[in-house]
Amino acid sequence: MRHYEITLIVHPDQSAQVGTMMDKYKEMITADGGNIHREEDWGRKHLAYPIKKIYKAHYLMLNIECNQATLDKLNYNFRFNDAILRNLIISKKTAITQASIMMTAKDADKEKKERKERK
Repeated sequence: MRHYEITLIVHPDQSAQVGTMMDKYKEMITADGGNIHREEDWGRKHLAYPIKKIYKAHYLMLNIECNQATLDKLNYNFRFNDAILRNLIISKKTAITQASIMMTAKDADKEKKERKERK
């Protein structure tokens, strides 16, 4: 099995269904014997350029280990899901389990806010 990093850009109107959508994809991965090493929800962010006249979107990221058949199923589902504006699948050499830069920056921002509130 190979390791992959999957990034999804989801339509902002579908943010409430992100949890259900992720559960469905995680079930597809684990049903075929794959593993999920890292799952991150980056939340809503401004897009660098509009996609279908949309300026904000919900970002998700997964690091998984699966076979080619499972990856093909996932890619097929991403392509025909109207809620997913864009997806990116990158092959990795090893499993990545530590938090990404996006999540560590988010945690640092939370700590700064907490320090300001204490003062």
